[in-house]
Amino acid sequence: MPRRKLRVKAADSARINTELTELRTRLEIHTEWPQEVLAEAEEAAERPRLPEYDATDLPLFTVDPPGSRDLDQAMHLSHRAGGGYRVHYAIADVAAFVRPGGAIDAEARRRVETLYFPDHRVPLHPARISEDAASLLPGEPRPALLWQLDLDADGAVVLADLRRALVRSHRRLDYAAVERAVELGGADEQLALLATVGGLREEQERARGGISLPVPEQEVEETLHGYVLGYRAPGPADGWNAQISLLTGMAAADLMLDAGVGLLRTLPAAPVGAYERLRRIAAALDVEWPQPLPYPELIRSLDPDVPLNAAFLNACTGLLRGAGYHAFDESRGLPAPAAPAHAALAAPYAHCTAPLRRLGDRFAQEVCAAVAAGEDVPDWAREALPTVPALMASGDRRAGEVERACVDLVEAELLAGREGEDFSAVVIDVDEKRPASGTVQLRDPAVRARCDAAGAAPGAAPDGTAGRLPLGRVIDVRLTTADPATRTVRFAAV
Repeated sequence: MPRRKLRVKAADSARINTELTELRTRLEIHTEWPQEVLAEAEEAAERPRLPEYDATDLPLFTVDPPGSRDLDQAMHLSHRAGGGYRVHYAIADVAAFVRPGGAIDAEARRRVETLYFPDHRVPLHPARISEDAASLLPGEPRPALLWQLDLDADGAVVLADLRRALVRSHRRLDYAAVERAVELGGADEQLALLATVGGLREEQERARGGISLPVPEQEVEETLHGYVLGYRAPGPADGWNAQISLLTGMAAADLMLDAGVGLLRTLPAAPVGAYERLRRIAAALDVEWPQPLPYPELIRSLDPDVPLNAAFLNACTGLLRGAGYHAFDESRGLPAPAAPAHAALAAPYAHCTAPLRRLGDRFAQEVCAAVAAGEDVPDWAREALPTVPALMASGDRRAGEVERACVDLVEAELLAGREGEDFSAVVIDVDEKRPASGTVQLRDPAVRARCDAAGAAPGAAPDGTAGRLPLGRVIDVRLTTADPATRTVRFAAV
């Protein structure tokens, strides 16, 4: 599921950075690398496995946040003779640097995925690989998995092919630069095609009944009066870029399903109760959701630049809980899922485009490369497949724990010193066993926290003297606790 993104924007943020360092210690997040991993990374960077096919003359480009160095993907777009479009999508070939059973492999299986804190990134692979030798940095020849995806005039896939290739990115762009070029009419052919193909793929998604969440980046800024909360909403270029990645992930899923071996990213449909809860959150945030309007159409109608919409979109990530991985190898008695579609995308899908940051992508890439070449899947990848879903589940749980802890800490910091103040909030959830306790969503700041009904002791079982929190109602609540040390925020109904 998309993670709520948090970063500390203030230049002078020593206090919260100290608390985040302590948080990493409490969560036992290892930021240092074993010496044998660093030594192996240095050796691999000097002598990677290089492919025979040379595609360095293909003028690829990357689109990433400013300052990024772990660049997994690069692309090139063109018109096809006779109509339609061709997308070349290069993905960093991490397997060219990671020896199966080696020190980097073992450490990556322990870390599973890159972890993001507001002030610090804990990477999956050593920087010598993830930010240097394997990264698709401009001007540097790199081993890659190069997809060729041919689309018709409406953006539907008519051909998907894959091969290992030596590639070179010719330029590095960020989202804002792409948007400026397109909006001002100064986009070159490549950027104009990215906007065109990205838009067509968004229409394909709409026709399938899928939806991509434009999850905003939550920014925390320290001022003279304490911390304030803001958002960096994703723009059109974020969406176009994401559609190319999704296109590749769906092509990979189809390739593996046809071969009867692979690793899918799966998501069951959300229960009805989850949508009912979202409606209560929408009411709290003044997000209009007419009863007949389908959820995907509501999401597309929202401007993520509006702070209340941004808070609602963050809440929508809860619908993606239950996402997981499904490994299958039908020749070895491991069946493919009966319903392989990813509910949010309304199509089968595989994570394969971020191998520098996600462990499972390396295995999916290796299966796809072998199948596309008409070769047997390497034993090291095939034998590991059954274990990858559990590894990825553990990594997702840890990433979720990090996210929750960071959000709790930031929200406690935002409210620290305001104990005793009253706020307007809506009751978005009530504990069925303890109806005097539940969750409220504040209007300003956009914080969710536990709340007790008037007369109820925090966490106590109902004794008949306390009232019941009115589900879905707007109420006044008083901040009783905002403790960054314990990452606790608590309210009581007034």
